[in-house]
Amino acid sequence: MAWLQNYHAISGTECPMGLYKNNWQSAIVDHTVMTVSSLNHILEGSVGANASSYAGIYNQLTTLAENPLSHAASLNFVEKAWASWYLWMNNDVLATGLLFFLVHELTYFGRCLPWAIIDQIPFFNKWKLQPDKIPSTKEQWECFKAVLKSHFLVEALPIWLFHPLCSTLKISIDVPFPSLKVMCAQVAFFFFMEDMWHYWFHRLFHIGWFYKNIHKVHHKYAAPFGFTAEYAHPAEVMALGIGTVGFPIAYSYVAKEYVGLGLPALHLFTITCWIVMRLFQAVDSHSGYDFPWSLQHFLPFWAGAAHHDLHHHYFIGNYASSFRWFDFALGTESGPKGRHFRESRSKEQAEIAAKKSI
Repeated sequence: MAWLQNYHAISGTECPMGLYKNNWQSAIVDHTVMTVSSLNHILEGSVGANASSYAGIYNQLTTLAENPLSHAASLNFVEKAWASWYLWMNNDVLATGLLFFLVHELTYFGRCLPWAIIDQIPFFNKWKLQPDKIPSTKEQWECFKAVLKSHFLVEALPIWLFHPLCSTLKISIDVPFPSLKVMCAQVAFFFFMEDMWHYWFHRLFHIGWFYKNIHKVHHKYAAPFGFTAEYAHPAEVMALGIGTVGFPIAYSYVAKEYVGLGLPALHLFTITCWIVMRLFQAVDSHSGYDFPWSLQHFLPFWAGAAHHDLHHHYFIGNYASSFRWFDFALGTESGPKGRHFRESRSKEQAEIAAKKSI
């Protein structure tokens, strides 16, 4: 500001000190507006957005909820916990970025840890799909370090830039959340679309140049284990990652631009739940174990570890991530059973063609 005052003194023009003060105050006000949480309305005018602790804000919402006419009265435990996070951070961009990064890291590595422990207990070997290939502690550790490095260098920046995109697409962070029915329908849609995206890009990555220069990194381990789920070339991480975050973005764009379709708005909590479930699916499918209680034994169309382990063992086929139907319908099932099925189907088609030619 001093250089601007000197300029006006030299040039002979006037610039009252009040103008400097007003501009400075305006900048402070604008910055404050930008960094105040959009969920402050829940507090209904009470002091709390700048509380010193997350627990303090949560307790304040709990107190407000005692008034049946307050906004907080309609919130459940999870909704109050969600709102408290944004009010405590008091900066929506920072709150969303940190939330997504922590959820991703805690979910991924938290789900990998039980599998890493199981790999060291011989009792579980009878459920190991490739029992002669138990990963060593060194392999687990090297894979862990590589994946963690990838998270910071490849995935961190897009995560931190996600909130501005949410604001543009009107992805809500407010409470209460949408109904459970709406959230389940949206997550089911994302599962289907991601599986289709994953199938075709994964299949592409097994073609010549793409396999040699990109996908071969992921196939370093012929017998996968939990940590290998996101052990991949950065190009593959980004390409397949689009299937996870791209369809929520596309859905929100369509819902915003084509209101006549009547699509329910997407909430950031729904996206969070979807990412958590997708991470569980990815880690479990790379676990290398098939238990009697594994999901594919109750849902025949679910892929699971048995499906994906064959892909790593034979290096071909079983390209889908969550479901079996794309590989079944398109004749890309892996392993001896898949080969037998394709041969039988080819034989039947040849017999039908021969009968038609007579």
